[in-house]
Amino acid sequence: MPASFLAPEDFDRLRTVRASAPQTIGEALARRRRRDVLRGDGRLFIVAADHPARGALAVGANPAAMADRYDLLDRLALALSRPGVDGVLGTPDIIDDLAALGLLDDKIVVGSMNRGGLRGASFEMDDRVTAYDVPGMVDAGIDVAKALLRVNLDDAGTTSTLVAMADAVTRAAAAKLPIMLEPFLSRWDDGRVVNDLSTDAVILSIAIASGLGSSSAYTWMKIPVVDDMERVMAATTMPTLLLGGDSGADPDETFAAWEDALSLPGVRGLTVGRTLLYPPDGNVAAAVDIAAGLVHPTR
Repeated sequence: MPASFLAPEDFDRLRTVRASAPQTIGEALARRRRRDVLRGDGRLFIVAADHPARGALAVGANPAAMADRYDLLDRLALALSRPGVDGVLGTPDIIDDLAALGLLDDKIVVGSMNRGGLRGASFEMDDRVTAYDVPGMVDAGIDVAKALLRVNLDDAGTTSTLVAMADAVTRAAAAKLPIMLEPFLSRWDDGRVVNDLSTDAVILSIAIASGLGSSSAYTWMKIPVVDDMERVMAATTMPTLLLGGDSGADPDETFAAWEDALSLPGVRGLTVGRTLLYPPDGNVAAAVDIAAGLVHPTR
């Protein structure tokens, strides 16, 4: 990545705020300039950064790519400065840092809820709400909630995850807070959880997620781009964002797949993290700009 986007004094100020004036973080969130979730062309491009809280620091072959918080914040600040970026998805630590840095005006803030299923843990499938909850998001003025739903039919931990996510959907609907569910069918493979990215598995995961909670009125979907996306999108009437995944794939192939899927009815945009924040060539601005152009082609 080129020279830093943020200055050393920005991080000096952030450390001072956290140590000496923590109340100003909530004040910064409260006074930030907010916007409608959908406006203009009705599409969204959200940069995601909630991976570290689940112990997922790797990008490609680098197992600790996201470990440096200052580097991550710098990449996020650069991404949020680019035209066409509508907002950011993160856990409270990330969102609080960005609020303290004054980077959230006119941006959609998506709060990540369940980070309890730590990567590699024996309890990974018991993915409880350990970050944002619905009351906290409402109080903080968070615009959208996000919850991961990995369904492993061979692991009893899935039961408590389903219950927790159903409760989150019910509470979000009662608060009129949009909530994005990111569903997968998953399995254990040599001690790690692997998501099934076959077309039929993604369709089944959508069906399971769609029925959670006492109301689906505020439910969105966040799904991977897989083969036969026409059939996948026929599985739901809910507004849907495409997720990006890791940056290991060929960037040109990835962008082409996104472009095709973005043309389908019901697809409202992209939620992408590592693929754009840690591109193979290190050029965050260029990667973000390409994705923004796919989501908002007429901006």
